[in-house]
Amino acid sequence: MRIGVVTFPGSLDDRDAQRAVRAAGGEAVSLWHGDSTVNVDAVILPGGFSYGDYLRCGAISRFAPVMSTIIEKAKSGLPVLGICNGFQILCESHLLPGALTRNKDLHFICKDQELEILNNETPWTKDFQLGQRITIPLKNGEGSFQCDDETLKMLEDQGRVVARYVGENPNGSRNLIAGITNELGNVVGLMPHPEHAIEELCGPSTDGLPFFTSVLKAMVG
Repeated sequence: MRIGVVTFPGSLDDRDAQRAVRAAGGEAVSLWHGDSTVNVDAVILPGGFSYGDYLRCGAISRFAPVMSTIIEKAKSGLPVLGICNGFQILCESHLLPGALTRNKDLHFICKDQELEILNNETPWTKDFQLGQRITIPLKNGEGSFQCDDETLKMLEDQGRVVARYVGENPNGSRNLIAGITNELGNVVGLMPHPEHAIEELCGPSTDGLPFFTSVLKAMVG
């Protein structure tokens, strides 16, 4: 299965995401921000500082030619995973509600973070058990998920919170939210970095790998 990983100017974790796709058994396809052709089975928007985070994180990337195609395909069911900066781009694209703002203490965070998986019905989370706790890296400066009360209630009531931080709130996100999904369930935004937890040698665990094996199984199942 072909999983596209988009590279924007300023992307940092595109190669890591490609490596995670290959580790899961998929074919990683590099997608360039300036191209509008997206001939893949799923898409990952990686972490980094796309376009230098000018204006707002993800605000310029949202208008890249590749995003016009991804937005349309996502509305038709294409699985899309946005990690960190990719999550910010998904919110700026209105594929996901809410926004990611400065961390509560205004400092950049880089730590191993425990999460609880609350939705294992998306293409990106099928290999997890409901309520499973995992540990993957968290690294961000603008990772605080914010939305109005009505949107927050909708996300909680509809089971669209995919993952929640365990323990102390690391960045001030409402309801400890670390990741959410759209109404269709095919688009997932996640602030922590599963691509940095696919093997024990180079990460705190292998807990991130199921995000990538899940989508491969979803596409053949």
